[in-house]
Amino acid sequence: MGRPPKRSRRLPVDCPSCRARIDGLCKDCAPEVLRVMAAYKSGNRQFKAGEDLFRLGERRDELYHLVDGWVFLYDLLQDGRRQILHFALPGALLGLYSDSVAPYGAQALTDAAVGVIPHTNLGPLVEEHAGVGLRLAWMVWRERNLAYEHLSSIGRRSARERVARSLLELFVRYRMQWPSYCADEMHLPLTQEHIADAAGLTGVHVNRILRELRKDGIVEFHYRRLRILNPDKLFDVAGISPLDVFSWIGHET
Repeated sequence: MGRPPKRSRRLPVDCPSCRARIDGLCKDCAPEVLRVMAAYKSGNRQFKAGEDLFRLGERRDELYHLVDGWVFLYDLLQDGRRQILHFALPGALLGLYSDSVAPYGAQALTDAAVGVIPHTNLGPLVEEHAGVGLRLAWMVWRERNLAYEHLSSIGRRSARERVARSLLELFVRYRMQWPSYCADEMHLPLTQEHIADAAGLTGVHVNRILRELRKDGIVEFHYRRLRILNPDKLFDVAGISPLDVFSWIGHET
């Protein structure tokens, strides 16, 4: 069974080894544009797994371009309950909001590396390279569509459908990060608690659903490894058409 290439422990922040070149702001940029974009960065930062990149309500004036690792965005209720809003993969933009107060928090699921772009540099960057601005707009459009789908899923889908859809979405998005990776298994750096907080369920309920999906020969999630046993049945359970996945990966037109 194929596996993705092994990575160095030291997370890359240089252009040649950056995973964000596949699906990030600088996708398909010419070398001269990459050099210009680098001039608008204020540096790079690395975060350990479990560390907050920023917290809900913090004042931030920087955009984080996720270079490597997994991050989740979350909201907290007054009683301490957490709602996971989104799982961000390499290439994602974090901290792009209208004012300087973060409307959500961001926490590293794995060790993560980001490129930092001050908000004040975005305008000049887009003015100098309209193609970067179009790419930025497309990325915002895709993230908005994912947010709408998550809202519909929590509001209308059954618990079984929610869990199946979450696993399917993450598997598809991960596979797009490794175009030559054709196996039906992946390392999924989530716990059942993460899945529960994303789906609006309890950990006990998620555990029961995962056992049912495994018993039915659809998926197997064990020790943070996800294996797709029957893709067709997984699409059926999730209530997703194969055409719907284009809103998760998409291509600019």
